[in-house]
Amino acid sequence: MNVAPRYLGRGSWLARRDPRVLILVVALFIFTVLQVWDARLVLLLLGLAVLYYRTGNIPWSDIRRNWTIVFVFIGFLVVVNAVLAGGSTGEVSLAEAHVLFYIPILGTPMSAESISLAVTLFLRYMAMATIGFPVAFCVAPNDFGIAFRRLGVPEKFAFALDLTFRFLPSLAADFQTTIDAQRVRGFDWAAGARGLLGRVRRSGPVVVPTVINAIAGAEDTIDAMDLRAFGTGKRTWLRQLTFDRTDRIVLIAFLALLVTVTVAGFAGTRVAHLWTPQFLIDLAPR
Repeated sequence: MNVAPRYLGRGSWLARRDPRVLILVVALFIFTVLQVWDARLVLLLLGLAVLYYRTGNIPWSDIRRNWTIVFVFIGFLVVVNAVLAGGSTGEVSLAEAHVLFYIPILGTPMSAESISLAVTLFLRYMAMATIGFPVAFCVAPNDFGIAFRRLGVPEKFAFALDLTFRFLPSLAADFQTTIDAQRVRGFDWAAGARGLLGRVRRSGPVVVPTVINAIAGAEDTIDAMDLRAFGTGKRTWLRQLTFDRTDRIVLIAFLALLVTVTVAGFAGTRVAHLWTPQFLIDLAPR
């Protein structure tokens, strides 16, 4: 089954941009965020990412589940990192940290610095996720291959990326079709299963047909590409990409932001240092 990726941002301001702009903006923004550790500045970058994301006009109802997964995954990473840090950070040792409390049972200390680090990490990850979502939903499905190729990615790898963006929604649709087919036959993989482990044990009749069908579909794609002599010569693309004035302005703005943050970091400003609010430090017992 061939299912096109969801083009939810069709007709939006971001969708009218050259697809290379959306990809380059993600790269420039991520390199910018990675240099900033001051939560106040990260919050400003998150605000910028939200404004950028809003220009894509992506319906919230269609990606609510995607954002839920992002929130849970990022939250899990941040909590685990905070526990493993044990109250210290890269700049402040546990002996110098302002310990606020100890986690019950584990006995792990939580300091004002480690909490500030956790909040900063959460904001950084959310900013990067927010700036990246439009790539998945505001780029036309037919433009992924040509966009990466025009960015200098080797032809075969660019075409592989294009096929990957098409394969994932097709795999999800095949998985749902297999579930429905097994329910018609009287097998409901979720019924009677106790917890996640129980579902995994009962997933064989659903996962196996889906995987076999995916492999068969991949073989068909390979045969079709071989019959068309793919990879034997230089490939031409029907779609032509050109930067307009707005595209250049957007790229220059994000590049200027990256250069500014980089220079500020080398200049020894607080950009590259963790910021801990004074009220958290004051909460620590003296």
